[in-house]
Amino acid sequence: MQSSLTVQFDPASLVTLNAILALMMFGVSLNLKPADFRRVLTIPRAPIAGLFAQFLLLPLATCLFTWALEIDPELALGMILVASCPGGSFSNIMTWLGKGSVAVSVSMTAVSSLAATVMTPLNFAFYGWLNPHTRGYLQEISLQPENVLLLVLLVLAVPLILGMVTGSRFPKLAVRSEKPLRFISLLVFLAFVAIAFMNNVGLFLERFHTFFWLVVGHNLIALTLGFAMARLMKLSVPDQRAVTMEVGIQNSGLGLVILFTFFPDAGGMMLITAFWGVWHLVSGLILSQIWSRRPIPLQPETFSKQP
Repeated sequence: MQSSLTVQFDPASLVTLNAILALMMFGVSLNLKPADFRRVLTIPRAPIAGLFAQFLLLPLATCLFTWALEIDPELALGMILVASCPGGSFSNIMTWLGKGSVAVSVSMTAVSSLAATVMTPLNFAFYGWLNPHTRGYLQEISLQPENVLLLVLLVLAVPLILGMVTGSRFPKLAVRSEKPLRFISLLVFLAFVAIAFMNNVGLFLERFHTFFWLVVGHNLIALTLGFAMARLMKLSVPDQRAVTMEVGIQNSGLGLVILFTFFPDAGGMMLITAFWGVWHLVSGLILSQIWSRRPIPLQPETFSKQP
């Protein structure tokens, strides 16, 4: 049965959110180098394991999960949208805190952000159609994947390229500004999510018991898939941690940009995606603190050192 949830929407917020996401991607890419992309080709096992879990296993598992439990179409589509997004930029920080391989994390973030220009609209459209409970609602909102692709290019690919160019031409500026940009963008993003919840506090309280456990369970599925895939590929412990974080920390900011642009009345999708933006930081911090207290077995690392 279709949901009738409606979120209060300020069109000016769309510009702000786009700017936040672009700023986050710009900050993340300041220290990216072509070597981060070449590393995926020269030592591909870890990033391929993560990307496989990120763009194939997680959207498929999400589709089957929402289908089997007959979750409300709007909430289910929100989960499928989040699962279709690339890894979030804060996965790099969580990986570092958890003593994981930052090189793997950075490489995956860079490659998945570019791959998302195609995979995010493709996965969202395909798995939203595949689930019979969401198919009708997806058709009703008239999704046009090419428009989503253009948006993802503008808020992910373009800032990423600009950040790399800026970092290569002004390396000292990149070193000084990377951490402040990450910190400021995180605070602004959390403030934006908080305002969205405050403007819809009634809806938030009414559906909290539903979307809270969906997000927690969904995030657990993502983390588990990343960890299981890394173990299956027999990666080193630091690489396992990086892959787990990359799959479990989603770019929910991109999901919110897509929603505010194309589906501003999809309240259920908005709740799922916005709460993901908060919860994955909580779960990521908890997991990184647990890992930081565990010794790493001595073994050769194939991917963990920056060139």
